[in-house]
Amino acid sequence: MHRFTKILARRLMFAVLLGGISSAALAETVFNKGNGADPTTFDPQQMAVVAEAVIAVDLFEGLMTYSADGNAVPGAAESWAVSDDGLTYSFKLRADGKWSDGTPVTAADFVFGWQRLVDPETGSPYAANLDAVANARDIRTGARRPADLRVRAIDARTLEVTLAAPTPYFVASLAHYATAAVSRANVDRFGADAFKPGHLVSNGAYSLTEAVPQDHVKLTRNPHFHDAASIRIDTVMLTPTADIEVELRRFRGGRLDMTYDLSGQQIQALQETVPNQVHVTPYRGTYYYAFNLTHEPWRGSPELRHALSLAIDRDMLARTVTRSHELPAYTFVPPGTFDFPAWQPKAARLTQAQRDAKARELFAKAGYGPDRPLKLELIYNVGESHERIARAIAEMWKKKLGVTTEFRTQEWGPFQATLEGRRFSDIARNGWLGDYDDAYNFLQLEPDGSGPLNATGYANPKYRALMAQAARETDPRRRGRMLQQAERIMIDDLPLIPIYRYMSRHAVSPAVKGWVDNVQDVHPTRWLSIER
Repeated sequence: MHRFTKILARRLMFAVLLGGISSAALAETVFNKGNGADPTTFDPQQMAVVAEAVIAVDLFEGLMTYSADGNAVPGAAESWAVSDDGLTYSFKLRADGKWSDGTPVTAADFVFGWQRLVDPETGSPYAANLDAVANARDIRTGARRPADLRVRAIDARTLEVTLAAPTPYFVASLAHYATAAVSRANVDRFGADAFKPGHLVSNGAYSLTEAVPQDHVKLTRNPHFHDAASIRIDTVMLTPTADIEVELRRFRGGRLDMTYDLSGQQIQALQETVPNQVHVTPYRGTYYYAFNLTHEPWRGSPELRHALSLAIDRDMLARTVTRSHELPAYTFVPPGTFDFPAWQPKAARLTQAQRDAKARELFAKAGYGPDRPLKLELIYNVGESHERIARAIAEMWKKKLGVTTEFRTQEWGPFQATLEGRRFSDIARNGWLGDYDDAYNFLQLEPDGSGPLNATGYANPKYRALMAQAARETDPRRRGRMLQQAERIMIDDLPLIPIYRYMSRHAVSPAVKGWVDNVQDVHPTRWLSIER
């Protein structure tokens, strides 16, 4: 060893022993997170599910980003200006915005990312997120080219966007990872491999280091991030765990600092022992069952669809099955959604006994009963809570209507493909979590693949016309009434069964500081710290 190196090593050792430099200061700070399912992609325009969104929030920063409490705040854009008619936005990018390889993030990178998002060849599940931008819809449907999207780079730091109509929620929606920039230079260099570990460049607080299927995803602090000096966690280790009992054991054993989810029974047990570690918060989303309306008997029998919905005792599910304080849902859009007048259908105002009686009446009207029993298949992704809910609902259908239910389960990746391709016979579990605070995000319906209702194959011309009209409406109150009218039509048709409003459910170690419960259930690591 070189003499200078020996002296330096001795001084560091003595400093640690004497308290001049704590051993904690020299140690790597690691945040160990449970993450439910394995991510299937790290492409921000392809990511689609919560287990991927959790990662995207740390890897990518759009023009807007999320604060610690889940609100949209300036991200890659430091400021913006809006024209008097509300149609043209001029975003000014940060001068210190860089990719994880040290190259500047430019307005051209956003143009490329957005054109890629709406390009039908990309097949993005969130392509409709840019529908407010002029020509975006026509591009998604193949009527125009991606280059026709009304977004352009005025210079390296100035992005100009022209909307089809004034859109109040437009800026807030840009916190969603799908609207992140993409480095064209990196895509040109690596092609389809541009979004894999070792190749991916990101502009968020972290970069992708490793991804081992069924084992872990490793993110490390991005030294080129514009706010890198304030980042207090060096490494994020995400562990996919479909079995929440296994995940909780890892948490209790100190191998995880937070869980991806909790069951009702787990919540109850934890609240009795470590209540300060339980975080159960209303979540902007709806858990539901989707009918495949491209198949009979579902396509031609709204009576049958309503009968199955009415027979579900949602209050009993919350009390005895989920046990997580979920609110029963009879509509799709959560109450309290911005500029959307809340309402309840008649079914919500009945007692469960009245709903059961109506269910039997409609079931018979649809032609089913003892002489013609109904047999159906219910498919759901692997997970204890989904199984308990499915079996409880199937028992209700059996007891009240004589329905026989067969169950089919799939791992998350194949299950997503099943939903997107409508490759299920009868009914599939599903859920939708709002990407921004607007009813349109819940009610959007596009037959080409986007929108939460797409798995059902629902198609009602009146519904579609109202949604198109609402997209052009500039008066917020009139727009809200149009969206409510559209939902009334949809609930009357009932292509799906709303079951309950989501609750975010996590166990979080006291060592995690800066955690803020919020309806978006978004917790960027950049705002957190670990104090062990």
